[in-house]
Amino acid sequence: MTSLIRLRAAAKAFAIHLGLSVLVAVAAGGVVLGLWYPPPYRQLMGGQHLFWILVGVDAVCGPLLTAILFNPQKSQRMLRLDLTLVALIQLAALVYGMHSIGEARPVVLAFEVDRFVAVAARQVQATPPTQSTVPYQLSWNGPELVGIREPKDGAEALSSINLSLQGVEPSARPGWWQPYEASKPDVKLRMRPLSFLRDRQRPEEQAIIDAAIKTNKLHLAQTYYLPLVSEKSLDQWIALLDGEAHIIGYAPVGGF
Repeated sequence: MTSLIRLRAAAKAFAIHLGLSVLVAVAAGGVVLGLWYPPPYRQLMGGQHLFWILVGVDAVCGPLLTAILFNPQKSQRMLRLDLTLVALIQLAALVYGMHSIGEARPVVLAFEVDRFVAVAARQVQATPPTQSTVPYQLSWNGPELVGIREPKDGAEALSSINLSLQGVEPSARPGWWQPYEASKPDVKLRMRPLSFLRDRQRPEEQAIIDAAIKTNKLHLAQTYYLPLVSEKSLDQWIALLDGEAHIIGYAPVGGF
């Protein structure tokens, strides 16, 4: 009988804690999926995967710890101490998880040579503001669209190659960013007709392209594309563009 009473009390405490954790997870989801990772960056940058890991760890482990530790036969002081420790552990996990997700959030979408590159906050190389060609702050509301300038001279071009060999591409260097408008002529030279890509795809990918066209209310003959890549996705997405090089949509197909 004592065990049954304990199990019922623990189940009730678990349910209450789980309900509170779900509310916190919903609020966190609004921030992560609504602000930090707008479509298509949830899939492109892995934000959706990271968020569900956070929910699994934070919203499940906390209530489980409560269920394990909760015992009505304990003194009020011991119960408060146990629940406080569980809450502190869960809060620490939430803060760490949100920090990790925030560091992986997309802050820049840069046109680089022949593609768009989504850059995460942790990839951006620190640059003194005086060395940057555009004012910048790392966005918390989806990525900023920028272009990449040409090297100023041969020495800078060589330095850029060395940095790229070290894994720091121009798209991750604020000193190389420029307003997207300045890169539009190069974008127009590089973008290709979407019909060309569609004709080379299997029926499954053609259906995906057709769905993207329908969703964005586009016309195939007037739509162009460039590959859209990130550190985690090298050939799984394309950006859809109009004739003036404005990004008007995305599609989950390879573009190379």
